[in-house]
Amino acid sequence: MIQVETAILTPWPRGGWEELADRAVRAAILASAHGDIATMATLVEVSIRYTSDDEVQQLNRDYRHKDKPTNVLSFPMVQPDLLDAINQGDDDGETLLGDIVLAHGVCAREAHEKNVTVEAHATHLIVHGTLHLLGYDHEQGEAEAEAMEEIERAALASLGIDDPYAVRED
Repeated sequence: MIQVETAILTPWPRGGWEELADRAVRAAILASAHGDIATMATLVEVSIRYTSDDEVQQLNRDYRHKDKPTNVLSFPMVQPDLLDAINQGDDDGETLLGDIVLAHGVCAREAHEKNVTVEAHATHLIVHGTLHLLGYDHEQGEAEAEAMEEIERAALASLGIDDPYAVRED
């Protein structure tokens, strides 16, 4: 069973961000090699924090030593080699898969540049972040990046969102 917890902070506007996060996390998990997590009896939690560029910049500086905001950060709580044992849960029968943090300004700016809605881009970023929580890493080489992008495409397509990697001719 998947549980998605959300915190929506200023400057994110009011809207259906909780539902968007829930749908994006589920789609990413189902499209991945770890789709069985969606049907396990064990509670698997993902935390989504919608926040400001300033907070994301501080986290990026503190944890990645990059003093600038970025669109999304992922903080896995389960080592990739232990994902297969997740159905056993931890001591209280729950497993925290990890945290995903989105920066509003960066997300909105990128959405504008890509000519997509903020909601569509945020969905893509949550799918991307969820795959990082599942151990996927696009920084480990071209083959890994392509595999991760293919899963993102499948997850987004299941939500009716166009391929974010398609070359657009405007």
